[in-house]
Amino acid sequence: MGRSLHKLTAKRVQSESRQGKHSDGGGLNLVITKDGSKRWVFAWERNRKRHEMGLGSAQDVSLARARELASEAREQIAAGLNPIEERRIALEAAIRAEEEAARQAENLHLFGVFADSYIDTHEADWKNPKHRQQWRNTIKTYAKPFLTKPMAEITQKDVLAILEPIWRTIPETAGRLRGRIETVLDAAKVAGHIKSPWENPARWKGNLEHLLSKRKSKKQARHHAAMPFEELPAFWQNLKKRPATAARALELTILCATRTNETLRMTWAEVDLDAAVWTVPAERMKMGIAHRIPLPSTAVDILRMQARRSNCDPQSFVFAGQKPGKPLSQMAMTMMLRRMNLGHYTVHGMRSSFRDYMGEMTDHPESVVEQALAHQIGDETTRAYRRRDAFLKRRLLMTDWEGYVIGLSKRGTGTVKKMPKERMKQAA
Repeated sequence: MGRSLHKLTAKRVQSESRQGKHSDGGGLNLVITKDGSKRWVFAWERNRKRHEMGLGSAQDVSLARARELASEAREQIAAGLNPIEERRIALEAAIRAEEEAARQAENLHLFGVFADSYIDTHEADWKNPKHRQQWRNTIKTYAKPFLTKPMAEITQKDVLAILEPIWRTIPETAGRLRGRIETVLDAAKVAGHIKSPWENPARWKGNLEHLLSKRKSKKQARHHAAMPFEELPAFWQNLKKRPATAARALELTILCATRTNETLRMTWAEVDLDAAVWTVPAERMKMGIAHRIPLPSTAVDILRMQARRSNCDPQSFVFAGQKPGKPLSQMAMTMMLRRMNLGHYTVHGMRSSFRDYMGEMTDHPESVVEQALAHQIGDETTRAYRRRDAFLKRRLLMTDWEGYVIGLSKRGTGTVKKMPKERMKQAA
């Protein structure tokens, strides 16, 4: 190879017409044939044997690109490699990658592969980890015959073959499975994996409703067993005697009328003890909206007690479990009730006790009570105009609730405990 480089210019490459080789240096040559066509050739010697490798037509490969390819080839030679062999290996790798991409694209037409892709895309929007797992489990367990089947080939008969064996025995699961199959197939159609004309074979209305027995309407909603509010003050006195962390968590749950998960996954970053406010972030709330909770004084005392046992790291759990970095078990408060021989009641039922007391024994507005429970109020239009969260009114409400639970106010008399009008005005 010659020592000097870049002998040619782009203008000369375009205008040169003489037949033969025209060196650019460094082994790169512009070769012009009898018919006037031009191509790039890289030449080198190894073990006294001359080797040549074409780099493409000069019409398609510019001088600058030809120099880049020649430079890469020189580096390979310096490393003891054969540029021709390296190009063959790279070409084979590219072919394999293209074939793999084609196989993957073809596999996306399979129900199981596309279902996994659909779940991967959407599961971040599903708050409940159990719901995410149920999606995968129901499809892999009950729709197994579909997993390796092209979606466009799934028929109504196929769907019925999967649903009929479980339609009466596990109707709830069967109904969810049908809906999930329908959703995956609809998504596949939108993604272009199923061509028109096509009707979703898992569709219920106008389709499977005529071939499967109608599922019985859901029984009346099963309510969580709630302790009668009349029993709460006595229960509170017994609960106070329990030293376990679960007892303190249950006390806070009762005082704040929160859900189990909201209490157990509470972190110190959410609490402002000086302002007596606990702010549950939106991602931890059932409705996806941040919830400010006015803490009654007893709740603040409970949290200060927990703080003395903790380093109060902002990200650590207030009610820490035995495993480092983990909160108390979901069953911790339930087991506390069972140890007190009250297992027939539920932790979530304490919210019903709160609601019953407020409805029967106070004049607190229903809308304020519902906000204390972090329930949505009214339709979208109403919520659009109602920007405030009645925080001051809820502070009065929670203080009244605290007084009843810990035994500072009368109970069990059957009389309605009115909220003084002057206090209502202050809270407005």
